[in-house]
This record gives sequence, structure tokens and C-alpha cells, in this order.
Amino acid sequence: MALKIKRRGKIWHYQGTVAGRRLRGTTGTEDKTLAQRVAAEVEAKAWRSHLDGPGASLMFSQAAIAYRGAGGESRFLEPIEDYWKDTLVSKITGEAIRLWAKRHYTGLSNATLNRQGIVPTQAIINYAAELGWCSPLKVKRFKESAKTKTPATREWVNAFANQANEDGLRHLAALALFMFGTGARRGEACSLVWGDIDLFNKTATINQTKIDERREAHLPPPVIAALANIPSNRNPEDQVFNYASGESVGQVWNNVIIRAGILKLSPHCCRHGFATTMLQAGIDPKTVAVRGGWKDVGTVMKFYAHAMEDPTVTDAVFDTPVTQAPDDKSVSIGKQRGKQV
Repeated sequence: MALKIKRRGKIWHYQGTVAGRRLRGTTGTEDKTLAQRVAAEVEAKAWRSHLDGPGASLMFSQAAIAYRGAGGESRFLEPIEDYWKDTLVSKITGEAIRLWAKRHYTGLSNATLNRQGIVPTQAIINYAAELGWCSPLKVKRFKESAKTKTPATREWVNAFANQANEDGLRHLAALALFMFGTGARRGEACSLVWGDIDLFNKTATINQTKIDERREAHLPPPVIAALANIPSNRNPEDQVFNYASGESVGQVWNNVIIRAGILKLSPHCCRHGFATTMLQAGIDPKTVAVRGGWKDVGTVMKFYAHAMEDPTVTDAVFDTPVTQAPDDKSVSIGKQRGKQV
């Protein structure tokens, strides 16, 4: 056996070279026979890794630890880690992940199965693949039924903000206007501190946790006014909107909606409304994506572009200026044909 055991104090340790790799560590036991078995297993594992590739001995728990350490999204990881534990990554298939998601999230929507089951599990394994520890894994998503989301409009946000101000909730009014005016996500807005806000230069630095980037957002005049009206000493480390997290906004948000007598919309609808309003104002999708913090222009078009309800918008076809010069050949041909008719 290439690995030899040696007692240090009462505990046996192993050390030696296997497949060109120098290995040493503790067996965690005072029993010599058990220590020899542990060392033999470590040696066998090292040979499997050398002969079959790193993925042959990679456990899911190891990949998950690396993923968390790199700052990966951790909201839905606990049940996933509890289930797969020390399962070899090489033994985990896409269909096995789908089956687990269906069993664990019984009765919930396919969107939930995808978001909380498939996506984070696949993210862990594919992060390990980026490190060269295993092969990447593709998992077929469950088919989701398309839902039409209602974006907040300028009128809706103003009605909400007015009611919140009447209720003495100036920070909540400012939150709604901020999300609508910058496209910030609820969690991103709630995590803002006054050090991120520059009222003089009309900017806010938003930490986009979903895509792990920071962006500088312009603050329109109504947003600046709302922020200026928040009662606060504006200490750089103090939270702007006084909510510990996005989840803590829910109940008070819905109460304001009820008192205002307006359509029940979630805080995310303000971000939705930012994109939809910009697109309908004629701003190109690329600019909307950049200004609102979307990494993919396709996402903006897929989820936030809504057809306008007014059928008379097609009148705009004839409201555009004539681009052809009077002596353009196509115009001359048209005139000639008109004479023939």
C-alpha cells in the first residue's frame, strides 16, 4: 500500500504518494485496523480519480460546498443538499433530478419544480464542471404554462404612492417609485443603503445579486423627490427603505393596495412596468435591458414586451414621413401606372 499510517498522539494519520499525488491526512480514529481501512479507501479513491477522471470520485456535497463558496445562489439548496449528500456526481442524471423535484415539490407548479429543483441542482454540477471536476449536465425542464403578467403603469404607481404617503409610509411610496423608475428588483431595492444614493448626481448604485453585477441607475425627478421626502438621517450604512428584505414588504404593500382601491399587483410588477413603459415609449430593447439590469435582451422581449390594446395604432403606418425623393424611380413608375389605369 502506497499510503502508510502513523500515530500522532492517539490518532492515526496517513501519508504517501498515489498516482504522482502527495496525500496526507487524518483517519480520525485511534483504532489501527480501522485506520488502515480508511487509508486504503483514500488510496483507492485517488486511483479512481487518476484513471477515470476527477468526476469519478466527486461527491455532490463537495460540489455544493465549492458552489456556495463561490457565492452561488443558495436560497433553495438545503433540501437538494440533504437529498443528494455524498452521491457521486457521475451517478446523477437529468431524469433523476426531475424525479426528485416532482417528489419533493408534489402538487406545486412546473415553474416551481424548475426554479427550486432543477435549476439550482444543475447549477451546482455545472459549476463543478467549470472547475474541471466533472462533465457538464443538461436537464430537461418541465413545461411551464405561459402566464400573462400585468405590468404596473404610471397611473397605478402614482395612486399607490399617494395612498402610501397618506398612510405615513413615505419609504414605501419611494420604494414603488424607485422600482418603477429604475427597473430594480424588490430585493435589490431593499438592500440599498444611503451610501448607494447620490441625489445631487441623480444616480443610484444597484447591486444586482441575480447576475452578480453592479449597475448605476439614473434617478428620474419623481424618484428623487420621493427619496428626499423619506425621514432619515441618511447615514451611508443605513437602509434607504427600512425593510430588512424583499419578503418583509408583502403584507404592508397589499394593505396599501386595498386602501387605494387599485388592482392588486406585486412589487415586481413595478420592474415589469419599467420595461413595458420604456418599450411602448419607443426605447429600443437593448437600451431597456441595459438601463433595467437585464443581461439578455431576449428576456426583455419575451416577458416584458406587451402588444398594445388600441387597434388604431396601425394608423402610425401612414403618419411616418415620406422617405422617397419626388424624382425617385419608384415614385415615377407609380405615377406612370396611375396614368395607365
